[in-house]
Amino acid sequence: MIENLNRSAIHLYLCMVASMEQHLGPRDEFPFDRKQKGSPALLAMIHLGALPGTPHAHLHPQRIARQAAVEAQLYQSEGVDGLLIENMHDRPYLKRKVGPEITAAITLAAAAVRRAAPGLPIGLQVLAGANRDALAIAYACGLDFIRVESFVFGHLADEGWMDSDAGSLLRYRRQIGANMVGIWADVQKKHASHAVTADLSLKDWAREAEFAGASALIVTGKSTGMPADPADLESLRPACRLPLVIGSGINAENALQYAKADAWIVGSSLKRDGRWNAEPDAVRVRQMVQLARPSH
Repeated sequence: MIENLNRSAIHLYLCMVASMEQHLGPRDEFPFDRKQKGSPALLAMIHLGALPGTPHAHLHPQRIARQAAVEAQLYQSEGVDGLLIENMHDRPYLKRKVGPEITAAITLAAAAVRRAAPGLPIGLQVLAGANRDALAIAYACGLDFIRVESFVFGHLADEGWMDSDAGSLLRYRRQIGANMVGIWADVQKKHASHAVTADLSLKDWAREAEFAGASALIVTGKSTGMPADPADLESLRPACRLPLVIGSGINAENALQYAKADAWIVGSSLKRDGRWNAEPDAVRVRQMVQLARPSH
């Protein structure tokens, strides 16, 4: 039957497989060297369009994947250090279990982004708390890491109570052979209440996440677009040995307050008018890339 397939389709498929196989071998769980670069790595967010079955869905998954690839190419051409894919447009989110239609659509988009930016480290988060799905997709598509919530200590999120899943997630990673995929764990995650663990300091969270096997820690503000407290970054440095990532609220005005971080995850500030749900703005991306360079 293969002789009846279109030759260009076969060629495209083989190129896709070759691109993914480059990223499936053993590699460091934190794919950035701050000492070598001399400044934080800049990761740009790719917010996928609303996926099938979600309240705001209106695009076919193939079109969503093409748009994600276009954004990846723009970010790469402007000099970002990495990418993070997320299904933020799927709001309101489901808790942990998102459905096969979402997993399939994200896999399609992640593979497209991987092909579009073969030289960049790429991560994935599947909202809300669908960490196993994210891990499986990342492994299949040759991505470098996943961003996870509720890795250690439970919390009350928009979607309800979430138990921690470090034990089950890392066993699943071992089971499917995905140990090369890093685990970047949010500590005291945004959009959540942590009253139940109010007796735990941020240092306690960091130490427990390190003990449980996280590859990096992500520190954020209270919600999307809200900046993290720079004092949190300072307090965590001596508390654990893991790379520290700032995961929300970085913009051109405050970026240098986080110059000692290992990486910045930036979404809203790279978009038109600073809105997370707008398209990327090349001028804003260029400005943030300049701020993330060692000369600053």
